[in-house]
Amino acid sequence: MHTELAEFPFLSAILTSCLVGLLVIMVLPGHRTREIKWVSAGFSGVTLILSVYLFAAYDQDLGGFQFVERMAWIPRLGISYYNGADGFSLPMLLLTGIVFFTGVLTMWELEHRVKEFFALVFLLVTGVFGMFMALDLFFIFVWFDVSLFPMYLLIAVWGSTRKEYAAMKLTLYLLAGSALILPAIVYLVVQAGMGTFDLVALSAEGTLGPGVQKFAFLLLYIGFGILAGVWPFHTWSPVGHVAAPTAVSMIHAGVLMKIGAFGVLRVGMFLCPEGWQFWAPLMALLATVGIVYGAFVGLSQTDLKYCIGYSSVSHMGIVGLGLATMTADGINGAVFQMFAHGVMTALFFSSVGYIYDRTHTKIIAELGGLGRVMPVATTYFIIAALTGIGVPCLASFWAELLVFISSFKVYPVYGILAVSGLVVSALFMLRVVQRTCYGPKNEKFAHLTDVSFTLGIPRMILVSVIVLFGLFPSLMLDVIRTATIPFLHRLP
Repeated sequence: MHTELAEFPFLSAILTSCLVGLLVIMVLPGHRTREIKWVSAGFSGVTLILSVYLFAAYDQDLGGFQFVERMAWIPRLGISYYNGADGFSLPMLLLTGIVFFTGVLTMWELEHRVKEFFALVFLLVTGVFGMFMALDLFFIFVWFDVSLFPMYLLIAVWGSTRKEYAAMKLTLYLLAGSALILPAIVYLVVQAGMGTFDLVALSAEGTLGPGVQKFAFLLLYIGFGILAGVWPFHTWSPVGHVAAPTAVSMIHAGVLMKIGAFGVLRVGMFLCPEGWQFWAPLMALLATVGIVYGAFVGLSQTDLKYCIGYSSVSHMGIVGLGLATMTADGINGAVFQMFAHGVMTALFFSSVGYIYDRTHTKIIAELGGLGRVMPVATTYFIIAALTGIGVPCLASFWAELLVFISSFKVYPVYGILAVSGLVVSALFMLRVVQRTCYGPKNEKFAHLTDVSFTLGIPRMILVSVIVLFGLFPSLMLDVIRTATIPFLHRLP
């Protein structure tokens, strides 16, 4: 039996915090909502502290997978409980910790079925954390599915605006993705003939032939790409964003879509570098179409959440374009964009959620002059919009800059189209801000109260993260680079 445990199992501690939090919530009586919220805040806070510690403690000089935990589970099938973190997964773990904690605080005013809501959120986030740290293909697939299952109930029960339709559509799309990922994983394991699901072992040079890699990569790219919102498989995404409650929208757009992009990177590109190289032009084309399509469709929307939903399609296209360039800057920018977009959309949806809870409308034309009524709430909203535009000194600026520089070198036509899409995206973001926050005040909302200091805490955390990594991008890029350089050496 192969057992390898870090001095302290920090990664398992994150999973344990989620599971213990879930169990405590399940044990508490449903009417003790205040205790359930404090328990949720406490355990999500522990995961945030652990994820920050892992990010800060990672040895950049050493690089590679660190904090490794490995224990054989089903030796006959070559399945192990195998976790590790590198320069690609650490930003995602940090992102999940931030969005999880701030999402719990954002839902502090929830009164309807509080126990069930937070229990499902804890189950969902357990799958997300597991997916980002797993190095065994079997567990990657299991965690992937665990993170998807609670979404249906969270949207169908606590959602709004055609919530049953949105929940069912999302579930069917994501199940279709799973239906491609599982056979691809089994195919790779069988073709390797090593009798193991060990991701690192299977990635050894010469293990998988070029034909196997090309076929498996296509399945993995579509399977994970559905969750990443890759055009034309994105249609579940804006509908799901609109229907989901605030915290679920934050996790949905902030973290879940990153699971898809991370799956393409960690499983598809890591195991099938020749397949990645073969399909990269197609990836670049679909990503560019997604950037332009998301920007133009977002421009015509009248619902705030639909605007943000289509902007997410556009921004996730930037991630896909960066990965398709097969350059160090492109991959660094793509991973940085996954982090920056996750924090930005969490701030966006938390701001829109606050506005909707007070005004009971998301229609832009009905929301004039909010800046005079709720100046603090609209400030958070404007910061999120500026981050989406890619204003300098905010986190997304550096991510988008790296991706566009790389795309101009590798795919100049796509690069020009992508920048054009970004300009349109900036136009519709500014239009949304102008119509929502400025102009004549709707007297119907004159009595509304602004965000209190307590409710503002999660928004302040998200703004601080956006500004911190915008002013000091090397804090993030130095970690990502430790994985990018050896990763590119795998290309034939």
